Amino acid sequence: MACRFLYTPAAALVALLLQAAAASATFPADGGLLSRPAAAALSFEEGYTQLFGDSNLRLHGDGKRVHISLDERTGAGFASQGAYLHGFFSARIKLPSDYAAGVVVAFYMTNGDVYEKTHDELDFEFLGNVRGKEWRVQTNVYGDGSTSVGREERYGLPFDPTQDYHRYAILWTNRTIVFYVDETPIREVVRSEAMGLQFPSKPMSLYATIWDGSSWATSGGRYKVDYKYAPYVAEFDDLLLRGCASSSSSTGACELPEEDYMDSGERSAMERFRARHLTYGYCYDRARYPAPLSECRVGAEAAMYLPSGDRRRRGKRHRRAGAEDSAI
Repeated sequence: MACRFLYTPAAALVALLLQAAAASATFPADGGLLSRPAAAALSFEEGYTQLFGDSNLRLHGDGKRVHISLDERTGAGFASQGAYLHGFFSARIKLPSDYAAGVVVAFYMTNGDVYEKTHDELDFEFLGNVRGKEWRVQTNVYGDGSTSVGREERYGLPFDPTQDYHRYAILWTNRTIVFYVDETPIREVVRSEAMGLQFPSKPMSLYATIWDGSSWATSGGRYKVDYKYAPYVAEFDDLLLRGCASSSSSTGACELPEEDYMDSGERSAMERFRARHLTYGYCYDRARYPAPLSECRVGAEAAMYLPSGDRRRRGKRHRRAGAEDSAI
């Protein structure tokens, strides 16, 4: 059975979801997706299940805040109890402070437990760094097991993500994927014929994990996790599940507005964020992709990027290609 979003102009719909997430509000009653109470009101036991980490996962605030930690023994993680085909998924997250090189905190959607060789995935990956260097955020999109075709983008942040909670969100529809930081869209992936099955199209569950990424996460593995600073604790609050529930026997599609999900102001905000904070883009990575992937539209701004896809540092004229921190 298909489920429906309340038909609202698309940009207003997303704003409504973000506002409701912040307020843990309920939505207008129309018998559809937005008629149900916001999932941020669910306790952990009602909406999620622990994946690993035993005592490294702790609940706070009547089970509505989740702390997951990494120490020498293990990391930790949890997942939604159900799978969803399209929707809006978000959490307020506070990252570990101090020295966090090699630490990876992930907030993502995947169906790898069901489709081992043809899985889909939508990622926020938060990459720790040495003291004095900021955390970086990476987004990625996989479809139909296309792990050999990475669509990574990496960004700096205009705030310190260790000092307070900030909201990270994924909007996933049949035709578009939008990543948000707080209420600002930072990336849009539009479905195209050329992408084919590489556009995620199967039901996915929501996951959150913290783990040791020493082999790759900071300067390509140059800096490792230093456990004298452990435990590294990532805090999750206001976890929001606003999707069409799906099961192995029923994969009904969501009926979503077909119009643009961003108005002109939001699109301008996205372009400003990307101009200021995008530090790596797969569309500019000429080493991996001598011919850009079909969805890439590369213009004069490509001169701002090294052949590795990393952004040139301002004022640095003589740097070897690939000298930027790499998470790939």
